[in-house]
Amino acid sequence: MWLSSKMRPAPATADADLGVTTIAGERVGVVTRGEVRDLPVYGPGGYLWAPGSGAAVLVVKGGPGGEEQCVAGMRPLKAPRDIRPGEVYLYGPGGSAVYLRQDGGVEIQGRYVNIKGGEVAVSGSLTVNGVPYKPCNC
Repeated sequence: MWLSSKMRPAPATADADLGVTTIAGERVGVVTRGEVRDLPVYGPGGYLWAPGSGAAVLVVKGGPGGEEQCVAGMRPLKAPRDIRPGEVYLYGPGGSAVYLRQDGGVEIQGRYVNIKGGEVAVSGSLTVNGVPYKPCNC
């Protein structure tokens, strides 16, 4: 009996380390105390981030020995095929999305935009449905 009470499984633990990515993309390589590859990237609902090489990231571990998965958000439901490291893609229900591109471009998708008491300022060119916008001087 004494021996069986000493052979209890290790208590569940949660651990987090700050790491640096060594492989960029949707599944990354990270160096914390050693290098681990093919880690999935999680984020809050509707937020997709593809970290670039050299980015500081939080690595979350759980369970006995740190081998169990821990959900810190949700997997993206959709993503642009050409997302590049460092770019940000925010999306919501109904097909609305905001895509912040590496080259400084911003793409906004949605059925309509409703601005109440606010202002939209555009610096640069504005294209609507693939056609450059020209204001009406009516």
